Amino acid sequence: MSHLSILFLLLVALSFTPALSELCNPLDKQALLQIKRELGNPTNLSSWNPKTDCCNNNWVGVSCDTVTPTYRVDNLDLSEIYLTKPYPIPPSIGNLPYLKFLFITNSPNIVGTIPTTITKLTKLRELYIRYTSVSGQIPHFLSQMKTLQFLEFSNCKLSGNLPTWLPSLPDLYGVAFDNNRISGAIPDSFGFVSKRFGYMTLSGNRLSGKIPSSLGKLDLKTVDLSRNKLEGDASVLFGSEKRTEMIYLAHNLFAFDFGKVRVPKVLDSLDVGHNRLYGTLPKGLTSLKNLYRFDVSYNKLCGEIPRGGKLQEIDESFYANNKCLCGSPLPSCKRF
Repeated sequence: MSHLSILFLLLVALSFTPALSELCNPLDKQALLQIKRELGNPTNLSSWNPKTDCCNNNWVGVSCDTVTPTYRVDNLDLSEIYLTKPYPIPPSIGNLPYLKFLFITNSPNIVGTIPTTITKLTKLRELYIRYTSVSGQIPHFLSQMKTLQFLEFSNCKLSGNLPTWLPSLPDLYGVAFDNNRISGAIPDSFGFVSKRFGYMTLSGNRLSGKIPSSLGKLDLKTVDLSRNKLEGDASVLFGSEKRTEMIYLAHNLFAFDFGKVRVPKVLDSLDVGHNRLYGTLPKGLTSLKNLYRFDVSYNKLCGEIPRGGKLQEIDESFYANNKCLCGSPLPSCKRF
């Protein structure tokens, strides 16, 4: 056989074995293509071509772990997928065992409940489901996923109560369940989460009742409980030695002596407007040098606004509609 004939046969053989040069694990590729089918083969995922390598950075939303010798899909971003009709979250997502980060966002035609197959993702660290029509309760089976570090289910249609099982996730550092239909009280168990826990946003729900005293144990960097029906004393969220940078409690029914609050030294955003807070403004506010957002309007606060820090630079509308606040930037206090 001539050299030309041998070369020709080699070229033909290679043309029929493209998988030999692929980095993408064949099982991962099979799972991704099944996910695509379960979503009705949306045009956004046209780059998911079975004839190409899913780990070559050309498959939209797919990233692979390139550190280890075995390239496996570790990041899946299903954002802004245009669906012609409603589809549930694809159950085949559970067939990507090396997945660490999962995003399902900005797709209003994603419906139904969170599938149990997600529990097969034993390496998953962060799960984001936002701006979808996903409904039902936050499922208890997520408590099995001990690698979870961050959970975001925001701007969906979730209902039921907050999960009491959060302390069972040993590495959890934050949750965001904003703008859903979640009701009931904040569980006492929220105060017993991981020591790493520093981010909790639950705004825009139907939460009610009092804040459990156990939350005072938390050293949160960010807390947002705004736009609910919570009541009573929220002063446990404050503390001069805490690392809290943002506290949003607006549009609730909180009622406590605001003047007794110990303000975190690193606080840069505070919104307690539209509540029933009474007393004076805490003097600790004058020590805040970087106050980017501040609102105490529509409460029952009284007395002179302390001088110092950024307090005199705040627009007077953010002090408005209180019982008897006075002093710059509001009109001077009357002297008798």
